[in-house]
Amino acid sequence: MKKPGKTSISVTRDDVARLAGVAPSTVSNVINNKGNVSEKLRERIEWAIKELNYTPNMVARSLATKSTKHIGLIID
Repeated sequence: MKKPGKTSISVTRDDVARLAGVAPSTVSNVINNKGNVSEKLRERIEWAIKELNYTPNMVARSLATKSTKHIGLIID
């Protein structure tokens, strides 16, 4: 879990889940706006995300989805 003033340790989806008292898959459903999550749980997870200053890791996401959302440009 990220400590104030420390930048080398990043907050994970599991950290958010632990603070919100839910499963990591529920956090994922809220982040990706999928699944059937009650409004009460959604608010608790969103609170935990803000409290921990969580941002999804785009490198991990691109590895999991095999898509980077980047385009290359070659100019000759």
